[in-house]
Order: sequence, then structure tokens, then C-alpha cells
Amino acid sequence: MRHLQFYPTGIKKIIISLIIIFSPFILNAQQRISFGLHADPVISWFASDIKETKNDGARPGFSFGLTYNKYFTPNYSFSTGISLISAGGRLISSDTTVMEFSNFKSTVLPGKAVVYKIKYLSIPFGLKLQTNQIGYITFFSDLGLDPKVVIGGKADIPSLNISGETATYELRRFNLSYHITAGIEYSLGGSTALVLGLNFDNNFLDITKDNGKQLKDIVTHKLLSFRLGVNF
Repeated sequence: MRHLQFYPTGIKKIIISLIIIFSPFILNAQQRISFGLHADPVISWFASDIKETKNDGARPGFSFGLTYNKYFTPNYSFSTGISLISAGGRLISSDTTVMEFSNFKSTVLPGKAVVYKIKYLSIPFGLKLQTNQIGYITFFSDLGLDPKVVIGGKADIPSLNISGETATYELRRFNLSYHITAGIEYSLGGSTALVLGLNFDNNFLDITKDNGKQLKDIVTHKLLSFRLGVNF
């Protein structure tokens, strides 16, 4: 455990939790399991519950991580894993907004965009359904919930020439989403397969804090990603 001294307390708790989650699966080797790696281009954007705060466009991002499936029938499995996600979006407000950074505050005029760049640590839990193999191809879908921790956040305000400022004071630390994934696995022989798919991930809890006199809104974060991976 000596190496864990280099990680923040929150990361230690996550690592210990992952060990607890995966240990029953690893110890029970009689059931079929599979692992996978993925690296996914992402398009993400915001949505708001009030008209005064609006989405101002999507942003590109990236996700990579590990997947784990434990099969309880040949075509059904419980799915989990861990992913690091870089995503973001643009927000504009019809009111003047005071943004709070680590060592200063900044006033954003109405109609001027704030660009967020957010990093999540995500641990999805889902149910995977797949067809029997047809030739070299297996079709699959995966549905579930994704607890997320915000591990980093930056903000740009182009109208004020502000770029890359730490924005964790403006972001809530935890979020929860549901995911819907569909795609194909192309067999390379044995248990190895290429994975191609499309994933929609909707973070449905408020991502912004509404500090001070900021508008009281619920800003949700939506991600569309293109699954590129390999299963073993």
C-alpha cells in the first residue's frame, strides 16, 4: 500500500472500492468473463432547464478505459469497468454572470460564452445483451448507470481573454448518468474481437454550482461517443 501515498485520499478510496468490487468476480473463475480496452472520440454539449441559460454549441473530447463483463448466460452479462473522460461544452446566459476561480472572480456579460473543459472518472454498471455470432459478427447493446467524479475542470471566457482557468469552484464534484450503447464485435479468432459502436451518455444531475447571485438552473451534460475497442 506504500505506493498509494502518492495519490489523493479520494483516489485511494476509489482504488480500494474497485478492488472490493472486482474481487468476487476474479475469485470465481468458473464463470465466463471478458475484458476490453476502448478509446472513444466524444462530442458533448450542455442542456439547461431555464431559457435564460442556454447551450452554445458542442465540443470534441475523448474517453478511454477498461471494460469488464461477467456472463450469467451465453448472451447476457453484467458490465462494468472504469473510464477517464475529457468532455465539455459552451454556455451563455441572458444575465450578467460572476464566475468564481481559484484566486479571482470575473464578470461575464450577457450573451458571452463560457467554455467548460471537464474531466470525469466514470465507473459504469450495466447489462449487456448480445446475439449469437453471425459469421464473424456479434451485435450487442448495453444499458446502465454511470456514477461519475469530476477530477478536473477548466474554463475559457473568450470575450475576456481568459483561457484554461481552474473552474472546480463552479462545478459539482459528483454526477450520475445513464448510458445506452449499441454496436458490433468483429471476431479476430478465439475470444478476441474488435468493437465498433455508438454510445449516448446523459449526465442528468446538475453540473454547475450556481454560486452567489448566479441564476438558479439545472445544467445537464450529454455525451455522444464512438466506441473503438478490442475485447479479450
